Amino acid sequence: MSDSTDSALPGRPGTQATAAEARGAESRRARPDGAGAHGVQTQDPESHGPGASAGRDAHARTDWVVTSITAVLLLAVVVWGLASADSFSRTANSALTFVVNDFGWLFVIAATAFVGFILFVAFSRFGRIRLGKDDEQPEFSTVSWVAMMFAAGMGIGLMFYGTTEPLTFFRQGVPGHEKGDVQAAFATTMFHWGLHPWALYAIVGLAIAYSTFRLGRKQLLSSAFIPLIGERRAEGPLGKAIDILAIFATVFGTATSLGIGAQQISSGLDVTGLVQNPGQLTIVMIVVVLGAAFLLSAASGVGKGIQWLSNINMGLATVLALFVLIAGPTVVILNEVPLAGGAYLSQFFSMASRTADSSPEAGSWLSSWTIFYWAWWTSWSPFVGMFLARISRGRTIREFVLVILMVPTCVTLLWFSIFGGTAIHLEGTGKSIWGDGDSTRQLFDLLKTLPAGNIMAVIAMMLLATFFITSADSASTVMGSMAQRGRLVASRRVTVLWGVLTGAIALVLLTTGKEDSLASLQTVTIIAASPFVLIIIALMFAIVRALGNDPMYLDERRARSEALHAARQRRLHREAAARGKNPGPTGKNAGAAEQSPGPAAAKRSGES
Repeated sequence: MSDSTDSALPGRPGTQATAAEARGAESRRARPDGAGAHGVQTQDPESHGPGASAGRDAHARTDWVVTSITAVLLLAVVVWGLASADSFSRTANSALTFVVNDFGWLFVIAATAFVGFILFVAFSRFGRIRLGKDDEQPEFSTVSWVAMMFAAGMGIGLMFYGTTEPLTFFRQGVPGHEKGDVQAAFATTMFHWGLHPWALYAIVGLAIAYSTFRLGRKQLLSSAFIPLIGERRAEGPLGKAIDILAIFATVFGTATSLGIGAQQISSGLDVTGLVQNPGQLTIVMIVVVLGAAFLLSAASGVGKGIQWLSNINMGLATVLALFVLIAGPTVVILNEVPLAGGAYLSQFFSMASRTADSSPEAGSWLSSWTIFYWAWWTSWSPFVGMFLARISRGRTIREFVLVILMVPTCVTLLWFSIFGGTAIHLEGTGKSIWGDGDSTRQLFDLLKTLPAGNIMAVIAMMLLATFFITSADSASTVMGSMAQRGRLVASRRVTVLWGVLTGAIALVLLTTGKEDSLASLQTVTIIAASPFVLIIIALMFAIVRALGNDPMYLDERRARSEALHAARQRRLHREAAARGKNPGPTGKNAGAAEQSPGPAAAKRSGES
């Protein structure tokens, strides 16, 4: 790890300033107006330098309106679920039916629109703008940057679905394709896990990073809307509503991850024989232990806890993937990589246009898979986006977007090819791991078909735990920041509050689901994330308006306009000269032309 990764995030108290921060502080001292490069205004001389959190956080008290309203709403959900599980479940299912049938199209269209929008921003002239001052360097090394973004943004989901999703699509088929279609299975899996979720994260992350590090505003999602709704509304009831929805969606998205992770770890304990026939009590204990672990990690701070765990995650995930690649059907897996990638690209637009009316079974299938994923990624977007913003200071917009889109997508392609490809291969060799269709067991059943399977199963359970701790750590840090007016280092009390509520929501969803806890997790995630889709759509307009007023962009636009005008004048001059006409003076040469008669005129004057 490079030295840059040893420092914490910008503005953490008691940390050594990076070279970029030192240069930034020095340049601000040299400019009494407090303006950054290109005239971008910063909040104050300490807002981006050493001691930023000491300067900014000292005045960033808890926003009790946001905190209390969100906490009361979440507590109401917990009490309702515990007091009347049947009523809670019926209401949730009715709401799910309404969302899928009447607004499923919105998820489908918006998700693909997000991909197109963020690619446009990256390849436009906006792409050269830096998320910080023009001369600022990245805070973290590229390796640690990628490790942290991947662990926070996917993590536990890949562990759960890496084996079971391609296998399920292969065995059961997807709308419009027959059972046993390997290409359709991999294409649909990559459609759910490739560009779409990361485009969503990139939009939220870009908006917050630009607002915070380029303009010096508070690290709040509502602050990113200032170009669209104005500062007064962003800091008023409308802005608070945005932050409340962001925290609300984040809690349910994180609770879903906690529930999925707890179920899979419980199955791992059963498959390895460490716990015989684990029941509901085992899952509750796992939730409590994981919840306590991520609270301890969050209290240690991003620079220590998340970075350390992210590097462990990458190491364990690499070991697990290489083990399956080498011990499993290596040649088959390597053949799956181009097959899966090609199928994803060739079927991209047909998958993007799939709606509930595509086929008779498409509606229920979409609610269980595609719409659930779009809602899950949407619920993760506030905290993953803000976390990406916090670790991406100093990157250009083009670098930020392309790395966030491409690197995780390529890693995801390899992961599903290794685990999904092995699972599908076992189907054809008479060693099926499908069993009774229990998706929580299939990863461990796959590992048991390989040498040293029990040892690798234990490593897989460790990876599940660390992946969840990393994601939940990021979430609690971000929720604390949103509840404390953009405070860079959330207080422990607020962090504990959101951690406890997240664990309680996870337990409620697991217990109200009864036989099908996963369906309960999916249902509530879709409902909680639905309003937030509209916020992200509005955020795209806010981004365009903000970037369109960036001094660097305006300077380049002005220079380009002047260059085009000068080129046009030169072309007109050459065309006129070719026709034998004097085009006349233009621009700055007009005065000089009037003073000098030119060689032809001088000759005529001499002859006369």
